[in-house]
Amino acid sequence: MLTVDSHRQFPGLTNSDQLSDEVIRGQDVWHANNCINCHTILGEGAYYAPDLTKITQMRGAPYLTAFLKDPSQFYDEERHRRLMPNPNLDDDEISDLIAFMDWVANVDNQNWPPRPILVKGTSLPGADLSVAQQADKGEELPPGATPVSAGKDPVALGEVVFRSATPACTACHSIAPDVNMAGPTLAGLADRAEDIIDSSDYEGNAATAEEFIHESIVAPSAYLHPGEMYSAEGKSFMPATYGETLSSEELEHLVAYLASIK
Repeated sequence: MLTVDSHRQFPGLTNSDQLSDEVIRGQDVWHANNCINCHTILGEGAYYAPDLTKITQMRGAPYLTAFLKDPSQFYDEERHRRLMPNPNLDDDEISDLIAFMDWVANVDNQNWPPRPILVKGTSLPGADLSVAQQADKGEELPPGATPVSAGKDPVALGEVVFRSATPACTACHSIAPDVNMAGPTLAGLADRAEDIIDSSDYEGNAATAEEFIHESIVAPSAYLHPGEMYSAEGKSFMPATYGETLSSEELEHLVAYLASIK
């Protein structure tokens, strides 16, 4: 009975109606390049490189396109102790591969694997839960963390948004100094925001650090952080959807949290 029930649910769980020609060609690219020799999807594969089950939701097509064209722009073997080889894919192959990975990302894997291997930096203490959430759950906190409940504190509530938004901010940003991931570190963001606003390179509309942080969330291309791994052709790799997916209250809390990071 369990077997029959499983087969009954497979079409819905695997969104099989979305298996387009592009997705199937992307699967062929995945296999032809032996990506599974280093990466994991849906709990299967090697553990040398990050798990890619939800990679399109964490990174987005613009970032992945630029990355696949030249991985060396994003990772330096000397600094990161790893370097993805250039797969030398053409534009169509890259598009197909991303379509396949997006199909994988939308498979209902029922939260398996429970803790996928993500990118460098997301295994920092407390990366999966906020300090407030860990305190509320009675879990042991990271060294130096303050046991505070989120309650009605906008900063604590903003930390929850930081770690639970879709995609989660922690998927691309670290709050540790000099730990740059897919996005630049957010350590000292408030002070840097004021310097950026006063610089001749800034063409946005913010007048305060809080306004700059808010603008960076809802319109990330208003200011492009220096570095080829953060933007291409005048557009930031950061998703520009948070203004639609987050409520005004959540945005307010997120800004309060980011402005508090020293």
